[in-house]
Amino acid sequence: MNTTSEQYNNTIKECREIFVKKLKDYGTAWRAFRSSSLTDQIYIKAKRIRSIQERGFSKVDEGIKPEFMGIVNYSVMALVQLELGYADESGMEATKAEFYYDTFIQKAKSLMEDKNHDYDEAWREMRISSLTDMILVKLQRIKQIENNQGKTIASEGIDSNYYDIINYAVFALIRLAEENT
Repeated sequence: MNTTSEQYNNTIKECREIFVKKLKDYGTAWRAFRSSSLTDQIYIKAKRIRSIQERGFSKVDEGIKPEFMGIVNYSVMALVQLELGYADESGMEATKAEFYYDTFIQKAKSLMEDKNHDYDEAWREMRISSLTDMILVKLQRIKQIENNQGKTIASEGIDSNYYDIINYAVFALIRLAEENT
C-alpha cells in the first residue's frame, strides 16, 4: 500500500497534468475571474458531485472524478487570484502559472500532513459523500467571508478554506482510486 504522501503526490500529478493541458488550450484566461467567481465555479462542481451521489447516475458522460480534479485546480486558481487579484488580460506565462500551482499545492500538502498527523488519518474512514459535504460547507463559509469583504472576527480566512477544499478533494480522489482497485 502506498503512503498517504505518495497517494497525494500521484493524485496531484494527475490534476496538474490536466491543469497544464488546459493552459495549452486556453492560456491563463481564468485570470479574468474574480475570486468570488472561482468560488462559484467550485460550488457548481461540488453541487454536481452531490447530485450524482444522491441520484446514483449522471446524464452527462463524466463521473465525479473529473469534478474533484476540477475542484483542486479551480482552488489553486482562486489562491492565485487572492494573491494577485484578477487581471483583464490573461498574459501570465504558463511557467509562472505552473510555479504558482506547485507553490500552492505544496502549502496544501504541508497543511494536510500536519492535520493528518493530528487527526490520525480519520479521512480514510469517511464516506466520499461526507468529503463532498465538507467542501460545500467550506464554500458556504468562503461565500460568507466574501460577502463580508474578506473580514473575519474569529475565523480563518478565505485562503485557509481553499487549502482545506484542495485537501478534501484530494482525499476523495484517493478514496475513489482505492475503491476502483
